[in-house]
Amino acid sequence: MSAQGDQPIGGTLTRYDCMLKLAARLREELVILSLGASVDEWYNAAPHMRDASLFQQQLGCVTPQAFGLAAGLPHRRIVSLDTDGGLMFNLGILATLANEWPKNLFVVVWDNECYQSIGGPPTHTHLGRVDLAAIARGCGIRQAHTATTLDEFDRLCAEGLAAEEPFVLVAKVDRSSKRDVKRKHSDGREDKYIFVRHVEKTEGIVIMGPSEHN
Repeated sequence: MSAQGDQPIGGTLTRYDCMLKLAARLREELVILSLGASVDEWYNAAPHMRDASLFQQQLGCVTPQAFGLAAGLPHRRIVSLDTDGGLMFNLGILATLANEWPKNLFVVVWDNECYQSIGGPPTHTHLGRVDLAAIARGCGIRQAHTATTLDEFDRLCAEGLAAEEPFVLVAKVDRSSKRDVKRKHSDGREDKYIFVRHVEKTEGIVIMGPSEHN
């Protein structure tokens, strides 16, 4: 393992290429994802999933929110697009997943070994000593894997989306971001309503009713 903080262990695997592979496999799933450059990348990589994606969740909140959805909608596949920095903020969620055992939750962790959205200071994975998949397995999640090639990532996505137990996939991506993409058109407040209305429509339920007027 490399001990050089400026050299990504995962080689040339890019987050956007991984997103394209994952997006091609998604149809009826719901997606929760983190902040930073990955927001605009997912918006472009998965245009058919825009309404089904809840964008810009804060560090430490992505997988917990995805778990909440998985618990509330056990018949539906939920996908968490988390980050190494975000997961390190709340490692306890891995123990929760192992104990609660949601059968419909697929967690992808973009591990670029840095906090990219604030200029790139290193996360704890940058020296190659901290293995997020191994931590997940240590918590009791049997299906926790690391991908360092695109073919490996695609194969593990297929397995994760079909699994009947919590599945964690750590993608060792490089530190680049896709620059030539459209900016997401909505802000966080609008994103919430777009997502909730999509869940209401596809589930035939009411989550947020009309405003009360006196």
